[in-house]
Amino acid sequence: MKKKTVAVLMTAVMAMGMVSAVSVQAGIEDKTLIVGFDAEYPPYGYMDDDGEYTGFDLELAQAVCDLEGWELEKKPINWDSKDMELNSGSIDCIWNGFTMNGREDDYTFSDPYVDNSQVIVVAEDSGIDKLTDLAGKTVGVQAASAALDLLQSEEGGQKELADTFGSLNEFADYNTAFTELQAGALDALAIDIGVAKYQLNSRGEGFKILDETLNTEQYAIGFKKGNDELCDIVNADLQKLADDGTVAELAEKYEISDMVTLKASDDTSKDDTAEEK
Repeated sequence: MKKKTVAVLMTAVMAMGMVSAVSVQAGIEDKTLIVGFDAEYPPYGYMDDDGEYTGFDLELAQAVCDLEGWELEKKPINWDSKDMELNSGSIDCIWNGFTMNGREDDYTFSDPYVDNSQVIVVAEDSGIDKLTDLAGKTVGVQAASAALDLLQSEEGGQKELADTFGSLNEFADYNTAFTELQAGALDALAIDIGVAKYQLNSRGEGFKILDETLNTEQYAIGFKKGNDELCDIVNADLQKLADDGTVAELAEKYEISDMVTLKASDDTSKDDTAEEK
């Protein structure tokens, strides 16, 4: 009787295993990639005039999904809640001008695809021309951003500079911060150069980027720590998209060609040959 019971249990366990395997396979075939992004972070992710979410990163994510036969779900998130969203599983990755430098131990990152600098934006008639001119000034920055981390970090950061500010004000998004700068409530903004260029192009004259940069960093896609499988798939697809010209086309469309580091394989080979010479 006991042998029969064991046999029945083994059969049940094997059946459950088969169902599990089928479910996992179905999950791969019917994959929905949920991308967490800041909806007010052009040119990487934002809402266009038609009310659709778009941007360099979101179009690149769509291209990856097209290669894999996945559905892309664009999920706007509060940037300061990104870790909670990722760790809870409500998003699969953070893909939106996400700085990897200094965070390498906290996430599984894709290969970097954009070189980015942290810069200061001021009004053209502000009289501020260099970083030392920010002493006593009111400076804005996005909450939970790399720029904020930089200004609060002593080792390798710019805390010494930030300590000279009159105040450092945090904002949920840079659209709001730019409105405050335009109104004169802020003297300057610490911001990523790609976002700064987009804002200056879209808002017209009246602002300038200081020649002195705060820092140079790299953007990558952040996955939950240990999610190497998904990261490897996306990395391979990004290289395919670089090879077929999609990355270069999108970079030109969003005017960040001089910042994108993800190159076609043959371009990389040419660069290596040139360096050897």
